[in-house]
Amino acid sequence: MFLAERELTELIAWRHELHRKPELSGQEEKTAQAVQELLHATGADEVVTGLGGHGLLGIYQGDALGPTIMLRAELDGLPIQEISALPYRSSVPGKAHLCGHDGHMTILAAVARCLGRQRPQRGRAILLFQPAEEDGSGAAAVLADEKFDQIKPDFVFSLHNLPGLPLGQVSIAEGLVNCASRGMQIKLSGRTSHASSPELGVSPQAAIARLLGDIGALGRGGALDEEFSMVTVTHARLGEPAFGISPGQAEVWATLRTLTDSKMDALRAQAESLVQSVAASEELKAEILYRDVFNHCMNDAEAVVHLRNALDAEGVQYSGQGLPMRGSEDFGRFNYRSKAAMFFLGAGTLHPGLHQPDYDFPDELIEIGSRVFIRALRNLLG
Repeated sequence: MFLAERELTELIAWRHELHRKPELSGQEEKTAQAVQELLHATGADEVVTGLGGHGLLGIYQGDALGPTIMLRAELDGLPIQEISALPYRSSVPGKAHLCGHDGHMTILAAVARCLGRQRPQRGRAILLFQPAEEDGSGAAAVLADEKFDQIKPDFVFSLHNLPGLPLGQVSIAEGLVNCASRGMQIKLSGRTSHASSPELGVSPQAAIARLLGDIGALGRGGALDEEFSMVTVTHARLGEPAFGISPGQAEVWATLRTLTDSKMDALRAQAESLVQSVAASEELKAEILYRDVFNHCMNDAEAVVHLRNALDAEGVQYSGQGLPMRGSEDFGRFNYRSKAAMFFLGAGTLHPGLHQPDYDFPDELIEIGSRVFIRALRNLLG
């Protein structure tokens, strides 16, 4: 076994501690500090901090020249209240690790322990702990950081746990694996008035009612082909919670989702045209903002071959089940700089879904995920 049973027990306890203290995107200071201490304890040759925010990476240098292989995990939790009865459940009200990033970090922590004992024969193994994946800003910030210019990885690998897939099995495929998505925030402005004289104001009531129905009709879902599009209304607000005021302000939030970036450009143009048309017809001003912007995520064919070789060597079953998927991932941005691929590690067919309040990362995946990563590193770096 590449890790002793005692070490796995320690790593599981480390994950549970991360789970107790989740931090949201862009706020991962204490999480990063815990990772930094772990990387130093393994004897990493260099630890780079403050990368794209609170991101950090550990570098393990081989003796001979060779490629640079980077593995990536995420630091951030979610703004959701956990409802589990776990002894290590979140101690932070309204925040929780309900996507498994605590488990992903722990898998890389296991790899760090192995690299600390045995460096690669050539090249460099780099472990990246990326901030702000959940809001789509983290990968872009890391890539834009001048400190990352010195890294220049040849290959970047990552994983994500996947409820609905049998425990420990893997889904992997070449090409498109995750949808593009973006959050569209629509602000409508009219004029407030007394509730007894609504005719003296300009209310967005009719406009918001139209948008709630019409914007969703722009994307109904369906088969995940290149024409796929989906619009999900996630939040709406009309005026203030008061009986004496006819509202003058309203907001609608919607998530636009497509399989490809090019289709996203078309869907965004349709949505913006609809908003402006509805606002104009109701004599309102419209402002449109975008948040949580994710490009589509595509697996490089050669990178997938290396991951499949590692899966074969470790006897891990895999298929292309469930791919591509509707969910988004900012990992796709790494493919603009390097040959990158992600695989999806089954969390169990009946396991609570990602972002659900009773979700928890299965500890059994720590050993499996780290074995695959270590094998990929040994195959490429010796």
